[in-house]
Amino acid sequence: MSFGITKTIPATAGIETLNSLYDGSRNEFEFHMAGSEPKRLKVGDYVYTIFNDQLQGRLRIKSFITGATNPGSGKPRILIIVDAPGDRLQTPVPKKGHRGTRYTDGQDWPQLRPNKSSSPAQG
Repeated sequence: MSFGITKTIPATAGIETLNSLYDGSRNEFEFHMAGSEPKRLKVGDYVYTIFNDQLQGRLRIKSFITGATNPGSGKPRILIIVDAPGDRLQTPVPKKGHRGTRYTDGQDWPQLRPNKSSSPAQG
């Protein structure tokens, strides 16, 4: 199992955003997390993506940018930069979406090899 966090891709971001994480059209992506320093995460851990209540794939954390501020609340936040394209599951796994960030030990990640191709998710 591989430690990391889960993040839900909002439906308003669209299936295009999700697909772009896995189809090779971008080489990195930025996620946000509340806080001023990553306490449990480290470079090399994963961001597991959820879309439409399904675990879709995972992306390896490349770096953190600290010192950012949430423009709405003024509270500190961390920018998490991940490498793309990531590992996409050939068959998504049911996983309830959520707001914010949740830690995971990767227990929902199937032991099967992910599909490295860009097969689009059902949206």
